Amino acid sequence: MSTSNKICKDGASSKSEDDDVCEVKDTLQNMSVDESNDIITADNIKDDDSVECSLCGWGQTKKICTSCEQKLQQAKNEECTSCEQIDKITEGIENVAVLDDVPKCASCGKKGNDSDMNTCNKCKMVKYCNAACKKKHRKKHKKACERRVAELHDEKLFKVPPPKEDCPICFLRMPSLYTGKKYKACCGKEICSGCIYTVKLRAKDLIGLCPFCRVPGPSTDDELIERTKSRVNIGDSRGMYNMGFYYTQGQHGLPQDRTKTLELWRQAGELGCTDAYHNLGHAYYTSDGVERDVKMARYYWELAAIDGDTDSRHCLGNLEINAFNVDRAMKHYMISVSDGSKESLNSIQRLHSSGFVTKDDYSKALIAYESYLVEIKSKQRDEAAAYGDDYKYY
Repeated sequence: MSTSNKICKDGASSKSEDDDVCEVKDTLQNMSVDESNDIITADNIKDDDSVECSLCGWGQTKKICTSCEQKLQQAKNEECTSCEQIDKITEGIENVAVLDDVPKCASCGKKGNDSDMNTCNKCKMVKYCNAACKKKHRKKHKKACERRVAELHDEKLFKVPPPKEDCPICFLRMPSLYTGKKYKACCGKEICSGCIYTVKLRAKDLIGLCPFCRVPGPSTDDELIERTKSRVNIGDSRGMYNMGFYYTQGQHGLPQDRTKTLELWRQAGELGCTDAYHNLGHAYYTSDGVERDVKMARYYWELAAIDGDTDSRHCLGNLEINAFNVDRAMKHYMISVSDGSKESLNSIQRLHSSGFVTKDDYSKALIAYESYLVEIKSKQRDEAAAYGDDYKYY
């Protein structure tokens, strides 16, 4: 048999009557239950019987001994002072939680309907009854607001981007390396280098035959520009990006126009072309056609990285390394390595050699890169890569 002290809700032993309880327990150690009349006796003991007095806590049944009933009746339902205080505090907390569900102005405390309240545009954390209260509370709320905005931005920035579309021909994961895929202005599709090379071998007489729509490639610069313009006119972001690239180089009969290039790239980026945002960031970082502005470079690289651009993610990691933020840099590098960035893998290797990154972190990067290679590798892509550097995909 086992005995246990009476414990109040906060874990402290009961006062005053507990001394009597211990005496009662000592007396009951050798007692059991007479099953014929359910009366506790000292003479009729059975080893397999168990008794629980609901007052003194001895045993396992729900019988009450006379001694305990007389001595501990008053203490039966009594709680210690600390437990009563805890109950009051808990009740107060619950009441506060209920009140928090009711929208209140963060400045004056006035209650209102959720639809009528003026929410902070940046952090979305607090509400105001009108614009005057919002302006009045701005100084007090500024630091908390900026901190929350930074947290929300990092959550979005370091979230693993959605996977890219597979090749529409072989249905394998599209390589992230730019030479591992080609854009076709005839149908607006991006096709992997392996499929491009396979069709090139089979249709030698048809130069540049599209593996998707089976349209031969353009034979003149004018034809290429016309096809690209038709893609731009229907809002094709990749067509806009290519047209901007032609302007920046002055290719295919177009004049060199850096202003036109940046305009087309901004439009392409807004429509979802991550390469356009990456090039805009590079232009601001290297002062190519615009005044050097590292903040703007970071801004465009972040937009591209959030949508899954591997090169922009690597550039952001480099910016963090320059600012000695190794932890943030590693987050960027690990995401880009998972999407096939060999440059980011090499950066992690250098950090490991310098003692800034653990062996475990470097091993995780190697495993992530190997997993990426498993998903993109194929026989026809290997054959294309062996044919020339223009078809390499990793």
